[in-house]
Amino acid sequence: MIKLQGVWKEYQIDREITFTALKDITLTIEKGEFIGVVGPSGCGKSTLMYVMGLLDQPTKGSIHVDEKNVTGLGDDKISALRNAFFGFVFQQFNLINKLTVLENILLPSVYASVKLSYDPLEKARDLVDKFGLKGKENSYPNKISGGQQQRVAIARALIMHPECILADEPTGNLDSKTGESILDLLSELNREEKITIVVVTHDAHVAERTRRTIKMVDGQIV
Repeated sequence: MIKLQGVWKEYQIDREITFTALKDITLTIEKGEFIGVVGPSGCGKSTLMYVMGLLDQPTKGSIHVDEKNVTGLGDDKISALRNAFFGFVFQQFNLINKLTVLENILLPSVYASVKLSYDPLEKARDLVDKFGLKGKENSYPNKISGGQQQRVAIARALIMHPECILADEPTGNLDSKTGESILDLLSELNREEKITIVVVTHDAHVAERTRRTIKMVDGQIV
């Protein structure tokens, strides 16, 4: 479903210094997988997620999504594909405090580049019920718990019916019990709805909950 071939990512620090975050990454992710990308801080795993999720372009190499080479596509096409194909979950939740829970969940549908075949408001309300957020629809993110905020973030990631969810340290800001409930939720989405999930983490316990583990060190898969 997703294939990276010979991908490098470099950042120019100044005229003389180049930092290489990804080194010749070749990786294939099949539909329906539940994958953990593990490694120490600074090893390149978050950069890999950003490149894989089309949030950033590789310096060299190619990215294929559903067997189509998407490397070098224009911003509009990349944005439309990213919004339709991927859902993102971040450690810091990345919710907008000026928007209610329901408005945050609906946000990706506002930027949809095509007419949706379903009612996003109805879908959002279904997700609110499913994720135990009933009664919080009109609350603001800074008025609910961290676990509830992450559930809102996952609901937001699902509003466009994505093929793949990319989660960067999704339990990093949560206590262990709440973190387990978020992992249970991701596992359920993978098992019951067949959504491909890639979890980036430095936590070996989180990686143990996935079905395949990819280990990174110094920008390389080892």
